[in-house]
Amino acid sequence: MRQEGHQPVVVVIGVSGSGKSTVAGGLAEALEAPFAEADSFHPKANIDKMSAGQPLTDDDRWPWLRAIANWIGQCAERDGGVVTCSALKRRYRDLLRSASNQVWFLHLHGDRDLIAKRMSGRSGHFMPPELLDSQFADLEPLAADEPGFVADVAHSPERIVESAVAALRAWQGSRPA
Repeated sequence: MRQEGHQPVVVVIGVSGSGKSTVAGGLAEALEAPFAEADSFHPKANIDKMSAGQPLTDDDRWPWLRAIANWIGQCAERDGGVVTCSALKRRYRDLLRSASNQVWFLHLHGDRDLIAKRMSGRSGHFMPPELLDSQFADLEPLAADEPGFVADVAHSPERIVESAVAALRAWQGSRPA
């Protein structure tokens, strides 16, 4: 049974092609929490830019990240939630965490070649595989003071969800009431 109000919001982070949408959907189901896809928060100009093979700048990202942070703040006050977001840099994650002290990150980490192979097999996504190297270059792993868990994308989505739920519960249990 879920408790109402002040629930964690899990931000599933990682480079494009790491499985954020698949894992986040399973995690939202397991937690009985609302789910949002960060791509839906992008303005059209950002999608057009990425579709043209151009990486976003920080100036492009800040309005998008603020919109996600707003969603996080609303969800943390109610039933929690799960949202995907690349959140490759610490300063992006800091902005997301500023929305609530209930933010917890699930970092989907994996080998570049495995992720590139997955990206080449998917269709209908605006992020071209050519931008993967720029994402790996920007990636800053979770620091010790960032609440979260790192999962290897070589594992099945089901196993990742199971491990993430256990790690999230341990984090919740370690926090003052």
